[in-house]
Amino acid sequence: MGVAACRPTDERRSNFRKRYCGVVFPDELPLARASVDRDALSRQDPELVSRLLTSDVSRVLIVDGARVATVENGAKPRLLLVPGDEFPAEFGASETVNSAYLGSDSQFSYVAIDAGGKSDELLARLDQQFSEIKIAWGSPRIIGANLTASETGLVTTALALMQWHRRNRHCPHCGSITVATESGWVRFCAADRSQHFPRTDPAVIMAITDSEDRILLGRGAAWPANRFSTLAGFIEPGETPENAVRREVYEESGIRVGEVEYRGSQPWPFPASLMLAYTGNALSTDITVDGVEMLDARWFSRTELAQVVADEEIILPGRASVARALIEHWFGQPIADRDEF
Repeated sequence: MGVAACRPTDERRSNFRKRYCGVVFPDELPLARASVDRDALSRQDPELVSRLLTSDVSRVLIVDGARVATVENGAKPRLLLVPGDEFPAEFGASETVNSAYLGSDSQFSYVAIDAGGKSDELLARLDQQFSEIKIAWGSPRIIGANLTASETGLVTTALALMQWHRRNRHCPHCGSITVATESGWVRFCAADRSQHFPRTDPAVIMAITDSEDRILLGRGAAWPANRFSTLAGFIEPGETPENAVRREVYEESGIRVGEVEYRGSQPWPFPASLMLAYTGNALSTDITVDGVEMLDARWFSRTELAQVVADEEIILPGRASVARALIEHWFGQPIADRDEF
């Protein structure tokens, strides 16, 4: 694994150019690529989803929690999109099955179905129905970078909507059961006539570097023992993203951060995050982890990071993540490793 020859100049460090070490931060992050028209006006048709589930010009995407149904295709699984008129009717939309209209393009209209408690039964049925292909559940965390732009937009929208439906069956005002309306984009409470909409939780994720151009990576409490990534956290009420960067880094590592700059964003529907990517300059280097959210944090030079990754001492975040883009942007080139998370 080669290490890019890159040392920061005063000019580069003072104005935080987008081009860094000869590598341009991607204009479109892996899960930010979307090309399907959301077609919001059509959502008001109450029969739209039911009609599309019997149409040969529609395609159905199947979701189960944070997983999607895929077609195994060697090392690069693809999204399973079932023709609407071939989707098993007994698994279709109903009052107990979450579904949503995702939009359309020049070829098809798209619908998401939540397999829910019938996930294994549904995949077994599809395996029999489409015996010429191998169907399996896949995680967009792993396969997201290999999907097409249209597939990416469909997956991120479907996962976010279906997980929102699962978590919002009751009205937050009165506790009554809500029902899905507007083709899966609104939940309605008949008891108090209130409408409820999908939420998105903004979060910051940041590559922090010090005066020696080392990058700060940490290991979260919920991660595998050797997983290291950039620091991240949710934006709190009344807080700007820039201040959230400084607060989160200090809370988790004890590092003070000065200048920060926005780099890009992408949805992260696990279950409802929008990741806002930043780079920042450290004003201090002594690390004190909080021991709760962050169990370990270290500074890495490019040479050190290349070595520990090659020796499999640490595992980097997968290629679908903003974290990987931030790390490789700093590193100066793609980093080869064996694990894709």
